[in-house]
Amino acid sequence: MSEVEGGLLDRWLAAVVATPGLTAIRDPAEARRVLLDDALRGAPLVAREEGPVVDVGSGGGTPGIPLAVALPGRRVTLLEAERRKCDFLERWTTELPQLEVVWGRAEEQPLERYGVAVAKALAQPPTAAEWCLPLVREGGVVLLWVGPSADRQAVATVAGRVGGTLEEAPPGFVLLRKTGPTPSGFPRRPGLARKRPLA
Repeated sequence: MSEVEGGLLDRWLAAVVATPGLTAIRDPAEARRVLLDDALRGAPLVAREEGPVVDVGSGGGTPGIPLAVALPGRRVTLLEAERRKCDFLERWTTELPQLEVVWGRAEEQPLERYGVAVAKALAQPPTAAEWCLPLVREGGVVLLWVGPSADRQAVATVAGRVGGTLEEAPPGFVLLRKTGPTPSGFPRRPGLARKRPLA
């Protein structure tokens, strides 16, 4: 990573920590570990796939902004439902021309538009899988950052209902491959995936 790219990420990280409502983390070293370094761990997994990337529920921009810096040839969309957070994210599009910010919910987006969907701290992994898989075209992947207690069997069950399968992934990740078209009835209307999980 170049000095310019590193400086951009340093400024972004400082802005996330300083802006109310984006993260509860106030310690700069902890913020770097959780919001930046952990996001960059996913870059090799995203790099081996093709097509544009969508960061679902981007919040303050992680993992999408670090991934956009690490993978400058890839188009990255930051999808965020809160207008105020979108305003923050828009500030970085002038420095990262491949970055796009979309204000909206996952359930209301065009289907099968992306090669890769990523999500970090979006929702419980089965719910995140239901939101993300319809956004990915057949053959693409969903990459979720997860904790050690993630129920992979529940995620696999949901993936099977929404046109995907669970694949092997390094610790801290769930990787889903889109193996067929999004089934009729998905995505369910906004809020249902969280209120009535499939698994």
